[in-house]
Amino acid sequence: MTDTASGDRMDAATRTEVAGLIALDVDGTVLLADESPSPGIREAVARAHEAGYEVTLATGRSWAGTHHVLDLLGIRPEFVVCANGAVIMRHGGDEAGYERWRVETFDPAQVLGLLRAELPDAHFMVELADGHRLYTDVAVGWNLEGAEQVAFERLAEQRVSRVVVVDPGRSDADFLALTERIGLHSVSYAIGWTAWLDIAPHGVDKSSALEIVREELEVTGRDVVVIGDGRNDLGMFAWARAAGGRAVAMAQGPREVRDAATSVTTSVEHGGVAAALQAL
Repeated sequence: MTDTASGDRMDAATRTEVAGLIALDVDGTVLLADESPSPGIREAVARAHEAGYEVTLATGRSWAGTHHVLDLLGIRPEFVVCANGAVIMRHGGDEAGYERWRVETFDPAQVLGLLRAELPDAHFMVELADGHRLYTDVAVGWNLEGAEQVAFERLAEQRVSRVVVVDPGRSDADFLALTERIGLHSVSYAIGWTAWLDIAPHGVDKSSALEIVREELEVTGRDVVVIGDGRNDLGMFAWARAAGGRAVAMAQGPREVRDAATSVTTSVEHGGVAAALQAL
């Protein structure tokens, strides 16, 4: 299911022509572990913007955990990709804020049942179509501003745009084995560095949302640059490469992520995004 906000789209004739599209992952790319910005990133983003690039974010975070990053970078892109592609936010104009312009949802009941049977001690969260989040237990790294703690059974009462599962007792290798064993065929999923599983509607990831954004902005594929560090960036890496664009991996990312990129920059601690943007 796809919901599209009813607001009028910006007329193509009134949109400023852009030189290209730069999409940045957030955690481990834009931000350090303590939520501070990667060295030199704000200045590098400003220079890219001045050169005519549309600089935006493509993150697994919800909008609630994303909008302050725009302020940190000093940008107001027309579109922002959240929830690993399940949500596209759109800016309403100079005086308006962002709206949930496009939202993909799915019925989480079967997936939640399978996962709880395998991971009885895990922490679960779902994001509803309107952005409201429901969670079972607090987990390290979750931004729970405006979220509601509920019984597990309530998580499956409505269609959702994402399911997030954290199990501190498991590793990323454990989650990789789990997804193969139970077969998550009706959804898309990404596994984090630790035992963090992010589940989206089938066929939805950062690349599917960025293709919509690229078409709306009328940017050619060769003028696309994506930068990230995690397995949930593999889809947008493949998309950028297939379109003739550039996919840049952060140095601290897993080997499979670095191997999927067209180039590797320095680590987030050493200003990897700033170095990559300076090379444009």
